[in-house]
Amino acid sequence: MPETLASERCPPTYSGGVSDQDTNTPEAAHGPKVESHDQPVPEKYAAFMRTGWGDRDLDLPPHPVVPYAAARRARLAELFPGERLVVPSGGFKVRANDTDYRFRSDSAHTHLTGNQTSDAVLVIEGGESTLYARPRSSRETDEFFRDRQYGELWVGRRPSLGEISASLGITTRHIDELPAVLGDNAKTRVLRGVDARVDREVARDEARDTDFARVLSELRLVKDEWELAELQNACDITTLGFEDSIAEWDRVLEFGERWIEGTFFRRARALGNDIGYDSIVGGGRHATTLHWIDNSGPIVPGELMLLDMGAEASSLYTADVTRTLPINGSFSGLQRELYSVVLEAQQAGIDAVKPGVHFRAPHHAAMNVLAHALGDLGLLPCSVEEALDEDNKVYTRWTLHSTSHMLGLDVHDCGAASPESSVDGPLAEGMVLTVEPGLYFQPDDLLVPEELRGIGIRIEDDVVVTANGCRNLSEALPRDPDAIEEWMGRLRG
Repeated sequence: MPETLASERCPPTYSGGVSDQDTNTPEAAHGPKVESHDQPVPEKYAAFMRTGWGDRDLDLPPHPVVPYAAARRARLAELFPGERLVVPSGGFKVRANDTDYRFRSDSAHTHLTGNQTSDAVLVIEGGESTLYARPRSSRETDEFFRDRQYGELWVGRRPSLGEISASLGITTRHIDELPAVLGDNAKTRVLRGVDARVDREVARDEARDTDFARVLSELRLVKDEWELAELQNACDITTLGFEDSIAEWDRVLEFGERWIEGTFFRRARALGNDIGYDSIVGGGRHATTLHWIDNSGPIVPGELMLLDMGAEASSLYTADVTRTLPINGSFSGLQRELYSVVLEAQQAGIDAVKPGVHFRAPHHAAMNVLAHALGDLGLLPCSVEEALDEDNKVYTRWTLHSTSHMLGLDVHDCGAASPESSVDGPLAEGMVLTVEPGLYFQPDDLLVPEELRGIGIRIEDDVVVTANGCRNLSEALPRDPDAIEEWMGRLRG
């Protein structure tokens, strides 16, 4: 990565960097911060760079989410009449020293606006919505050619206020106007923890702000038709990423888990925005570590491989799918037996998904299958009925996690929702959740036979609750062991 002539790391202001004035003047409030390795910028060079530029418009068509986002904002305003509601998109996060992670906007902000630019803040007040945004840098300032975080010559041109407004169908103002808006004593709720600059502007009211976060999460529990289409798109991209990984099997065997991680990421970036979470590529005993993301091990024929991967669509909706595959293309007798148990448990969980049932109904259905299987294996220290009792649950030594979580803009979606509306409440038509039971026999578990140690199996699909049951958004990826063997053989050629 090239170095700037004069590095500008931005002070904690709303504009995030330099203001629209000559940053070479002593009175510049947000001038460049020069680091020891930077070269000086002569005034003649700076003046020359501020002139002689043409202009062009960005091609930003109307966003398809506009009518849906407007309805969401209207609903939110109805829930808090007479109050000001503030939802930031967030800013850049440092990866190392003076380099940032690629920006990803806050999910609640994007849900309400469709905006994915950094340093923006949605304000809803009196039923009216305004997006305070950080637009393109002026060609008459040094920011245009010097600022590595916002400068057009460094990171590309940000949209103008007019372009943002036309694309998202929302009134848009400059972010520098926000402090004056937030500076009065109006009753204000803020989505905290997203933008420290916004947090500082409004006095914290823990109870009110926590309740606001809850409502923002609960607004996302039931997906509309546009969201369901985006989730289906994310699942379709994910299917292609899995297929890419199998098609490159010779490379997988040569380079191990890393190759699958990279192959899947390439597909997610090519057709979407990113991966929805760090891919889990667990070969052999690594499959028994639930969130194994080092992905540094070998892929050894004869073992199983657990792939938990999800593509994030350009809209930021993500898939979350897991398949456990035989590395040599065929299940051994023991592997098939254990896999079939998990598949039966998952199908029981999927069959339990329908409107009105408790959120944990799929979990209980899946765990009933797994507990009985563990009893048949002679692993339980008590009867199956005792193990399934909520005051016992010793079977969980080998199942470890819940069977479901909500899915949407976040892989674990709607995390601030009240238990009564989510994990302790009923399922409703339009909710999207995972169904993902697993069996995990740790390599050093002395309570299981040696031939089971180091085997981890999880099967996960993304389902939407329908009027009479559910629809599997990720059904294009095979689950049946015979179908998996045929699928792998066909893709490997």
